[in-house]
Amino acid sequence: MLDLNGIFAATRTIAIVGMSDDPARASHEVGRYLMDFYQVIPVNPNHSTILGLTCYPDLASIPMAVDMVDLFQRSENVLPYVQPAIDIGVSVFWMQLGIRNAQASAQLMAAGITVVEDRCTKIDHARLRAQL
Repeated sequence: MLDLNGIFAATRTIAIVGMSDDPARASHEVGRYLMDFYQVIPVNPNHSTILGLTCYPDLASIPMAVDMVDLFQRSENVLPYVQPAIDIGVSVFWMQLGIRNAQASAQLMAAGITVVEDRCTKIDHARLRAQL
C-alpha cells in the first residue's frame, strides 16, 4: 500500500512534466497549488517560464535535485520519461489521474523508485492536509 503521507513528507522538489501556462489546464492548477508547499519546477519545452518559475525543456536540464516527477502525459507517452527520471535520481514518479503504464512502472520500481499511478497530487495532498 502506498504511504502518501511519507511521500509528501519526504518531498521538497517536484518537477511537473507537461505543466501548462494555461490556468484552465489541470497541470497549471496542480502546480499553482503545490507551490505553497514545495519547490515546483515546470518542465515543458514550449515555455521559458510558467507561474513566474523557470521552465526547463526536459528533466535532464534541471540543475538541482528533484525528489518527485509529477507527470501530465498520456499513458502511451510515459516511457520516454522513465530513464531521464532514473538518471536524475528521483525518489517518486507520480502519474496523474488517468495515467498508467505497466512497463514504465516495472522499470521505475526495478530502479528503486516509488511509483504512483492514476492519482492526483493536489487531491491527495489536500485530502491528507484536511485530516491533520
